[in-house]
Amino acid sequence: MPKMKTKKAAQKRFSVTGTGKLKRMKANKSHILEKKSPKRKRNLRKATLVDKTKEKNYKQAMPYL
Repeated sequence: MPKMKTKKAAQKRFSVTGTGKLKRMKANKSHILEKKSPKRKRNLRKATLVDKTKEKNYKQAMPYL
């Protein structure tokens, strides 16, 4: 049986916490920043956890977490 391949796009976007949950960065921080408030931009810097409903699919994309 050959080795399973990791989806590189998923590997670049997600990391695993100590408890096994997936961590991701928030979207909407790359452009059109003038109209966004400083508070909103500051909160977009922080990482957040992946939703439970999608976590299983993302973990299948990365079999060697």
